[in-house]
Amino acid sequence: MPENKQLLYFLFAKITFYVYNKSVRILCTDLFFTGDNMAGKFVISKAKNGVKFNLKAGNGEIIATSEVYTSDASCKNGIESVKKNAPVAAIEDQTVDGFATEKNPKFEVYKDKAGEFRFRLKASNGQIIATGESYPAKASCLKGIESIKKNAPDAATVEE
Repeated sequence: MPENKQLLYFLFAKITFYVYNKSVRILCTDLFFTGDNMAGKFVISKAKNGVKFNLKAGNGEIIATSEVYTSDASCKNGIESVKKNAPVAAIEDQTVDGFATEKNPKFEVYKDKAGEFRFRLKASNGQIIATGESYPAKASCLKGIESIKKNAPDAATVEE
């Protein structure tokens, strides 16, 4: 089977499985990893009380988001902090008993009140600089972290 038909078959199989299980969110979190040849980007947008950024994978899926900043300059500083800290950040898995506390910068993996997996990226000063969406499976959460480590350093910055 030609390579592009294999990919289409793979995507169809994933869609069929996830629609059957009524979990479309998993489809979205898993599929953005197939676009390895596409570059990610930071997208700055207006928020209710300022500006924020989203880090998007090459296919447009949001893989991390920021807090709301009061100015464009502070938002751009947040982006630079993610670019600098994400590639070297350790992963602290707070979902296991007796987890090892890592030094900042780090990704903290934790369970939210709904029992889903999330992460937050902390800078070397301990400030949270990016967070991820919720994931039903820890493996998908860890893939999200790896995607940030890969996409953030060279991602372009655009404004919407």
